[in-house]
Amino acid sequence: MQLNGKSAVIFIPDGLEEEAAWSRTTHMGIGAHPDDLEFMAWSGIISGLAPKNRFAGVTLTDGGGSSRIGPYANTDDASMRRIRLEEEKKAAFLGEYSALAVLGYTSAQVRRDQRDLVKEDIKVLIKAARPQVIYTHNLADRHRTHLATVLLTIEALRELGKEYYPKEFYGGEVWRSLDWLASDKRCSFDVSSKANLNMSLMGLYDSQIEGGKNYHEATLGRKRANATYADAYAADKSRLLELFMNLHPLLENPQLSPLDYLAYQIDAFKTEALNSLKSSC
Repeated sequence: MQLNGKSAVIFIPDGLEEEAAWSRTTHMGIGAHPDDLEFMAWSGIISGLAPKNRFAGVTLTDGGGSSRIGPYANTDDASMRRIRLEEEKKAAFLGEYSALAVLGYTSAQVRRDQRDLVKEDIKVLIKAARPQVIYTHNLADRHRTHLATVLLTIEALRELGKEYYPKEFYGGEVWRSLDWLASDKRCSFDVSSKANLNMSLMGLYDSQIEGGKNYHEATLGRKRANATYADAYAADKSRLLELFMNLHPLLENPQLSPLDYLAYQIDAFKTEALNSLKSSC
């Protein structure tokens, strides 16, 4: 497999031949940083453990610029890149991923400097895997590299054409929750099963947790809150709930701009919130 990223790493946890490993993929996650997939795509990872399903991960950046204090306070960028790669490989092994691609770009390269090269790599991997379901970041995420990742994924799919479109295409929660989405626009998945596995996967990212960010507990808390606050008038139907923005309309209508689609989602929330308030006055 020819990728543009000079530091790109392909890892096949069970040692299967590369082409076969990618072609057995049914669910694919495309994240900006090492650990994003384990935070936002539990449903894909869980689905990948079912018979005849396999989850593959794609991470665009090397994670070298992450926060670091405590035991990682004096870790230089090169060492942090190696540490984060090993953490992600451990997650792929423990999560029984079909395959993992870490493209090794910097955030600046993903956001602007090498966008076209990153997009071509995404296209190569989608063509190799032909996944039925793709998870990436959502269009309202607060992190600029996450936004670049979802935009590049949309562009890659549109350029590949309908033959490579997944049946389902979702944007997940990391640097902004999605409980604000209008109730009929919000996609939710019960991820209560395999919770211990998913906590273990997040816990593998010691460089981030001990490096100053309590991601694992924050992510678990968000999914617990999603489950409890899903319905004000009914008992909880799940212990953990993962929320997504449905991105498939952007494939169904290639002329629909991501900006206009996000504005549509915001307008739907505005309408729902105002109508609820009016009916209560």
